[in-house]
Amino acid sequence: MPHHLRGVAALLIVTLVWGTTFPAMKDMTGTLSASWIVLSRFAIASLLLLPFLWRASWSDVRWGVLAGGVLFLCYVFQIEGLALTTSNRNAFVTGLNVLVPPLIGVLTGKMLERRIVVALLLALAGLFALCWEGGFVWGRGDTLALLCAVFFGIYVVLMASTTRKVDKLMVLTASQIVTVALCSAAWLLLREVPLGAAERAEDLPNYVNYIRTGLETYAVNIIYLGVVATAAIISLQTWGQRHSSANEAAVIYAFEPGCAAIFAYFWLGETLAWNGLLGAALLISGMIVSQWSTERPAAALAPE
Repeated sequence: MPHHLRGVAALLIVTLVWGTTFPAMKDMTGTLSASWIVLSRFAIASLLLLPFLWRASWSDVRWGVLAGGVLFLCYVFQIEGLALTTSNRNAFVTGLNVLVPPLIGVLTGKMLERRIVVALLLALAGLFALCWEGGFVWGRGDTLALLCAVFFGIYVVLMASTTRKVDKLMVLTASQIVTVALCSAAWLLLREVPLGAAERAEDLPNYVNYIRTGLETYAVNIIYLGVVATAAIISLQTWGQRHSSANEAAVIYAFEPGCAAIFAYFWLGETLAWNGLLGAALLISGMIVSQWSTERPAAALAPE
């Protein structure tokens, strides 16, 4: 099989696996907080990728730290939103991150291309249909998912720049994953772990037992997310995009929310009504249109 076809096949696998992360994380949100889900997932991936940081140059690591800080915000908003809405809605709203890079370009003085206008109209129509429940229903979970999409879009723009500034891509990947893990740990200590003297004496043992039970209950989910969906898939994504065009990658990634909807049905029993299916089709169409250009390379989506 030619390298080009292998690259396309690799990206198809990446998209399928990313689709599973939404129900995999949604499954845990009833027990574990967003901080614990992000920390456990990225701590496992960090252990696997830590050897790539051995004797790494600071010039490469610092870009990974910057990208990792943005990526941490992406995942916090995504999982906090997942706890308040369905896996399907979260996936499709998060998928709107493909529209953010061209809009950032407009803010920097670039002309808004016709395809972006069409993509925005399709996306707005899709959101309206997806959120229609006898009236337009928009909750806090949807807002958090939209914030996730915005930060993922910023992450895409940042990565487009940083990947050209580093000598070793795996150092960039490893350092940002370790940064996400460290930020999650700090966020956990600030927001969740009982820190007062009275709370530490009375509540901490119960808290530790509760978290241990949750981690044991969802050990399979956590290992899968850390080993497969983070460490392995991001490495496969890097290889796949090297052997395929940016347009091909972007169009393939646009089907990620559709994959998430399929896995949400089999994993969680979630279904989409007719308006949800219509909204999903319009959103995917908008994502594809936003990236379909023969004039310049399209931006790739961020990993989920």
